[in-house]
Amino acid sequence: MHTPYEFKEEGSRIVYVKAVDVADLPHDVRVQAGDRAQLYAVHDADGQQLALVADRNLAFALARQHDLSPVAVH
Repeated sequence: MHTPYEFKEEGSRIVYVKAVDVADLPHDVRVQAGDRAQLYAVHDADGQQLALVADRNLAFALARQHDLSPVAVH
């Protein structure tokens, strides 16, 4: 959960933020998630996961810090 990601400069500036159930994640990520039931993933337009963070506000802030435009996925 703390691995830095090098955001691409080319292509779409839109990223997608969606809730992810911790139970659906690999064991090592579940352990790091502690007692959280959900985490939030940030994905690029191709569907590649760029980040996995503790809460929705953090996901949006992270995207904006990298000059990306976050959009919520329901």
